[in-house]
Amino acid sequence: MMAEHQPAPTVPSMSPQPDMTRNRLPTLFEVLSRRTLPPVDLFSFYIYMRDQQRSVDYLDFWLDVAQHMSLCRHYVRELRRSVLIGTPDQDKAASKRSSQILENMGDLESRPAGPSMYATEKERDQDAQMSAFLREEMHDSPHSGSGRIRPSPQFSNSHDLTTDSNSPAHTVARQDIRASAEKILYTFLLPGAEREITLPGSITQDVTISIEELGRDDPEVFDVAKDYVFQAMERDAFPGFLRMKALGNLIPPTLIVRLTIGLVAMFGGFWAAFVLIFLDMSRTTRCWLILPFTVGVYLLASYQYSLDPVMALVGYSEYTPFNFSRIREPYVRKLLAKRAIMVLAVTILVDAALCLLFILVPGRRL
Repeated sequence: MMAEHQPAPTVPSMSPQPDMTRNRLPTLFEVLSRRTLPPVDLFSFYIYMRDQQRSVDYLDFWLDVAQHMSLCRHYVRELRRSVLIGTPDQDKAASKRSSQILENMGDLESRPAGPSMYATEKERDQDAQMSAFLREEMHDSPHSGSGRIRPSPQFSNSHDLTTDSNSPAHTVARQDIRASAEKILYTFLLPGAEREITLPGSITQDVTISIEELGRDDPEVFDVAKDYVFQAMERDAFPGFLRMKALGNLIPPTLIVRLTIGLVAMFGGFWAAFVLIFLDMSRTTRCWLILPFTVGVYLLASYQYSLDPVMALVGYSEYTPFNFSRIREPYVRKLLAKRAIMVLAVTILVDAALCLLFILVPGRRL
């Protein structure tokens, strides 16, 4: 699951409110639904998938499918409103059956897209009715068919789940939905695609046939692929993300730097300690050994636990090399504070033991 580095997603202006009372680590669904705060938010997960997992294409696929669902929901919601108020736009429904589906659908609330397993029965019914309506409208429309419509530029690199469209007054046209579905197919699923993701062949084939031959563009086309990608991220990437962000506050490149400097400091401390002992220097002079040993033990402990305790107690976490953000998720802040105190205790204990050993040991001039 390799992919080239891609820019981070644009965080939409309309998002669910984070749960400030959560007394546990968040789930992947909560992260993707933008219900979490740094350092376990969607932005941090995107950077982790890009820089550590090298599989950001899977997350981009998920975000594009979520945007497609948002477009479909907005389109159907507008059309249903026009049908209910009896405007001339009702002609768009094209058939009595389509109008009936719209009337029975109920209000389509704006909500984040999620895997089928997390949807309520009401949400599943509404999504199924929405897809049924889009298929019905496609068959009734004289312009329907499997002819390819290349995605418009607005779909090239946007993960904003608000409604983007070429249509006037920010409405969504049916060709926008078609373009969105084909953009996902051409970008992620077709063999040799620019950012092809690895899915079981049966899933890719079913999606390709549905879009290219059957002319479908309803959200159900991507349900199986979306659920597969979600389960793959939940199994292969999300546990490592939580370990890095909820149990630590450093990233691998910085950890390597700390390991290198820590080993050099420890080597310098041991070298200086033995020199001072064998030169029979006074214990007062040997107190200077506190400096290299403290630096070395602190950096090696930071490497071992992937945590800078002082930075954690101040409330910061690293997301790219030497760039930091505030820890705003309450449970993660408490968890990191507890771990920071533990790491500081270990550091002080080991540092004190080394310093006392080499300061108090009798000197012997060679």
